[in-house]
Amino acid sequence: MIQWLRPGDPFPPVTTALTEPNGLLAAGGELSPARLTTAYRLGVFPWFNPGQPVLWWSPDPRLVLFPSELRISRSLSKTLRNGGYEIRADTDFQAVMRACAGPRPDQDGTWITDEMVAAYCALHEQGIAHSVETWIDGELAGGLYGIALGRMFYGESMFTRAANVSKIALVHLVRQLERWDFGMIDCQVYTRHLATLGAREIPRTEFMRKLAELVNYPDANDRWTLDDDLAQ
Repeated sequence: MIQWLRPGDPFPPVTTALTEPNGLLAAGGELSPARLTTAYRLGVFPWFNPGQPVLWWSPDPRLVLFPSELRISRSLSKTLRNGGYEIRADTDFQAVMRACAGPRPDQDGTWITDEMVAAYCALHEQGIAHSVETWIDGELAGGLYGIALGRMFYGESMFTRAANVSKIALVHLVRQLERWDFGMIDCQVYTRHLATLGAREIPRTEFMRKLAELVNYPDANDRWTLDDDLAQ
């Protein structure tokens, strides 16, 4: 059994999350900025399909990317050197979310509902949610969005409309976060795509210990712009 959250109820300890399905912690509650911010600080994130109540998760193990462990393939390195793109941050956050919600060959439907878009756009207005975008010939071609708290970044979703375009955005994000002394990027659950870029699984206990170290640093809201040499 999992706990049903009423408005204002605290989250249960992450150690009470189910093992099957892996990490399911609680249901219910609301997607207010305060609720979402609290969830991320506690190592919890929402994921649910249309028609379901809000479901809250904290899986074990947890996929993370340490900025210093970013792995760039030869082909991606060549793409980065060749240029022909522009990297921007936070210029069209909602468009990035809508693109991430678009149909994909390996998925039936999307979990990024209108309710989720509204909730994360509210966080964006507060300087908590951010997008990194790859633009080609004046068009949004790929990117990602996520949450920044202290020196933690929580990746939520990526999209691409051409080969390697979302990876370009991720590389620039990781390089920038490393300069800002961010210690960890939460990738939530294993995907081969992220593993090829250096992400790896760690036990939830290790994730929570590292999270506690990083999340309480002063937020970087006033400096969420990419350094010029990273935006080329």
